[in-house]
Amino acid sequence: MTAYASASSSAYALEDEAWWVQRWVELLNTYRFKKRLERGRIYAREGHILSLEYKGSKVTALVQGTAEEPYKLSIWLDAFSDEDWNYVIDSLSEQAIYSAQLLAGEMPAEIEAVFTANGLSLYPFNLSEVHSKCSCPDPKNPCKHIAAVYYQLGDFFREDPFVLFQLRGRSRDSILDALRQRRQSTATSTEVLAPDTELGIQPESGKATSQIDLQHFWAYTDPLDSELVVITPAETTVLDVLGKIPLPPEDAPAVMGHLKEIYQTVAQQAMMQALG
Repeated sequence: MTAYASASSSAYALEDEAWWVQRWVELLNTYRFKKRLERGRIYAREGHILSLEYKGSKVTALVQGTAEEPYKLSIWLDAFSDEDWNYVIDSLSEQAIYSAQLLAGEMPAEIEAVFTANGLSLYPFNLSEVHSKCSCPDPKNPCKHIAAVYYQLGDFFREDPFVLFQLRGRSRDSILDALRQRRQSTATSTEVLAPDTELGIQPESGKATSQIDLQHFWAYTDPLDSELVVITPAETTVLDVLGKIPLPPEDAPAVMGHLKEIYQTVAQQAMMQALG
């Protein structure tokens, strides 16, 4: 994996990054000891990070310093409890767009609001909430080795945003499995009951049933009074629900404009068909 600094060069402007990468960089920028972080950035750029991986809810790394042996370090966040995660997954499963995006391997843009609604914060508010330990002799934390890994984590999050969930105590697979189970449970619980017998209602007699023309029972051929039909445009469109589509900046306006024209055309045709 390349150092984060290399991915933060002029060819990759911060505003072009995924929102979760931007949030991480913004978190780093809140740290008041800028020179210490800058030394870490240089370390990352120069390739001092030999390995970086996550094990369980921790990120572990080997960073080559001035000593012959590389320094071992680990970084972790406070993990959420199982109860907290159950509340979050219940909330996610109630929003079809969130479930669809997560099951597709995407990170919903508004997912932080789900955690906030449950009294949690997916991202730490400041670096003091990011726990770390390094085997180097520097007593200050973060040392330049830890700071280097902070920047490298931007690349880690870019490649797999679910790492952040892992740091909070749940792996990607466990979250997706839980969402699938919630969806299956919801589908089962909303099955329509069979008429009459499921509701404990018994027909009074065979005679009454035989008088009903079951083949045309649900047919309705008379037109509705036009005054009873009121069609108003939806306040939000499909494009609003889907959120920002990841497109190159130079292509985004043209593509979004084209999609809006298509949506308006389809909406008008649907309204005309509804009005007959």
